[in-house]
Amino acid sequence: MASTFSPSALLSTTTSTSSTPSKPPQFKPQLTFPPSKPSSTNNLSTTLTAALAAATILTSTTPSLADSTYQTYYGTAASAANYGGYGGNSNKKDSAEYIYDVPEGWKERLVSKVEKGTNGTDSEFYNPKKKTEKEYLLYLAGIRQLGPKEAILNNLALSDVDLQDLIASADSVTSEEVNDDKGQVYYVYEIDGVAKHSLISVTCARNKLYAHFVNAPTPEWNKDKETLRHVHESFKTIGVLQANTILLMTRAFIFFPGHAPEI
Repeated sequence: MASTFSPSALLSTTTSTSSTPSKPPQFKPQLTFPPSKPSSTNNLSTTLTAALAAATILTSTTPSLADSTYQTYYGTAASAANYGGYGGNSNKKDSAEYIYDVPEGWKERLVSKVEKGTNGTDSEFYNPKKKTEKEYLLYLAGIRQLGPKEAILNNLALSDVDLQDLIASADSVTSEEVNDDKGQVYYVYEIDGVAKHSLISVTCARNKLYAHFVNAPTPEWNKDKETLRHVHESFKTIGVLQANTILLMTRAFIFFPGHAPEI
């Protein structure tokens, strides 16, 4: 069931208001066509060339991500002490704990051990054409299950000043509990701010809390929302059922040593 939060109720931070930035005026290109002369092959070629140039100018806009292709990122959520990955993820697939899609052309920001150890950031990708349009994942160890939706969001904001500011100035904050096809529970949040939009997906597995963020300035959100929603919905934890099965079968072997587990 979806819920709507009052931003002022989520945080005690004083709500700041700002007006929607006005869009810069758009100017239509002035096109000059060469005078045509009847019955001339050169004139026909010139006219076609001019028409093609006009069509190119009139239809050209800032590229969007609507037709993006994706690559799957495999995240390991390793502790800072065991962290040694800078760039690439081909060797992470076997030990991955979560996955999400990354639009083609986005760049990986290398997360330092210090950052990983202080706020739990595990991975991050961004659009090089607009670096504030990005997705990232953080995790917190020692959390066995999700608490109330409002409390989870507030706890995430405690270590993220940008998230605090976004919630405090948001037009709306909604939440929803979603179960995937394996019964895994996810809390899904959508924060609609004046200058920024955020989608957050949170779940617990392996005694950890995973939070996947997709953030974009409002102009990019309005242009790329289909792609950004796809990226948001692609996040999921993996290997949880297999890990639980191994644990249960190991316990069974301890109690019934004559029956070796088969995996």
